[in-house]
Order: sequence, then C-alpha cells, then structure tokens
Amino acid sequence: MYESENRSTEGLSAMSNTTRSVSSQQMLDRLCRESSQGASEIAVVTSPGAKTAAWTVKVKSLSSYNVYNVIAVVIGNAGSEPSEIGQQMQAVNLAESFTQEGILSAETYAIMARVGGKNVFYAEP
Repeated sequence: MYESENRSTEGLSAMSNTTRSVSSQQMLDRLCRESSQGASEIAVVTSPGAKTAAWTVKVKSLSSYNVYNVIAVVIGNAGSEPSEIGQQMQAVNLAESFTQEGILSAETYAIMARVGGKNVFYAEP
C-alpha cells in the first residue's frame, strides 16, 4: 500500500510541474503578440531598481559610415563643461544612413544606449 501511495505522489508532482510549465508558456504567449505581417512584439518586465544601460556621450570623431568614436561624460552643475570619463568606444548613430559616410560633427553630445550588444545613439547632423 505504501508503494502505491508513493507512485500517486510522484504522479501528482509530475502533473504539478507540467501545469507550471504550461502556465509559464501561456504567460509568455500573452506577452508576445504576433501581427498580421508576422513580426513579433515582446514585452519585457523589469524589477524595481533595475538599471538602464544609457550614458551621456560626446562624439570625438567619425570611424566609418554612421559609426562614431564617442566617450562617456558626466554632466555637472549648470554652467560647467561635462567631464570626460573612461575610454573611447564606438557607437552607431541611428539618425544617419547605414550606407553613407556620416556627417555628424565632433563635440556633439548625445544619449547612448546599449541595445542588442551594440552601442547606439540618435543625433541629427
């Protein structure tokens, strides 16, 4: 009799895990909607206190096409020049064409974000 109770408990545990898995999948399905063109939209939930990956940067020079060498800056009190910190990095200007040489001038300030493993910013030339 003990053996049959043990099997019954194992069956309930397996059903519980399956139910949790189905429930999680249903939640993901609700968060991911598909449009008529087949493009997916995914919602991401962050917890309180989560950090955004965005920095104020100053354009130093053009690297190639719409890719620029930038450096992070700290904005101080009103009337003071922002201070450069860290090392130069490369970032893509989304306001310019990907197939033509960029024309954004050096000393331009922008907000840079880390998206999909790339540094990107938007600054009109």
